[in-house]
Amino acid sequence: MKRGLALLAIGFLLTGCVTVPADQRVDYDPLEPLNRGIYGVNDAVDRATLKPLAKGYNKVVPEPVRNGITNFSRNLFTPRSAINNFLQGKPGNGFSELMRFAVNSTVGIGGLVDIAAHLGVEEKTEDFGQTAAVWGVPQGPYVVIPFLGPSTLRDAVMMPLDVAADPLYHYDDKQSVRNSLYAMRLVNLRARVLSIEELLADSADPYVTIRESYLQNREFQIYDGDPPLDDDEFYDEFLEEEDY
Repeated sequence: MKRGLALLAIGFLLTGCVTVPADQRVDYDPLEPLNRGIYGVNDAVDRATLKPLAKGYNKVVPEPVRNGITNFSRNLFTPRSAINNFLQGKPGNGFSELMRFAVNSTVGIGGLVDIAAHLGVEEKTEDFGQTAAVWGVPQGPYVVIPFLGPSTLRDAVMMPLDVAADPLYHYDDKQSVRNSLYAMRLVNLRARVLSIEELLADSADPYVTIRESYLQNREFQIYDGDPPLDDDEFYDEFLEEEDY
């Protein structure tokens, strides 16, 4: 539970206006009955623990402080992004991420202030799941991980490397401090997505909405915001252009 439900929170964050029939079972979700069961447990645990904590956090902690905690958390993921940019053959982005980390960790007071963004140095976020995809590793089936949420088999297998690349994971001087920072990061993440849950309330099947949003967003990340069109999408766009 120290990192608990982080991916579930990301699932809420990525929720969009996806409309898929509730009874649709696609080939990338062959474990749907099991996944739905785990999703239900995750959702119940979240409602009983993390969601109330997140609501209290938003009420008690001022917005500028919450923004600082968000910046601090993102800064700790920057070394991982640098490593994966290099592994994907994007050295320019890798050095850019190293610059961001150096600037924000020093001038930005440990990452509490995103000075690099003010200097025009944009984030180039990457992880080991994206790197595996770039290297040609198949996505595998969609899975819902207990207490963590939506993923794919490829991302789940690479997750230990993502954890190991987090500087906070290697902070052993005071385990209680590290665990407190993990908890703070988790509650802050959950609090950031509270307002987006309204989209799920309008969904006929929240499980499908989260699944489709997660997979679409992962494809968007893997292709750096420019995923290829499949034949149906190309044909639809061609017809739209012909209408003018």
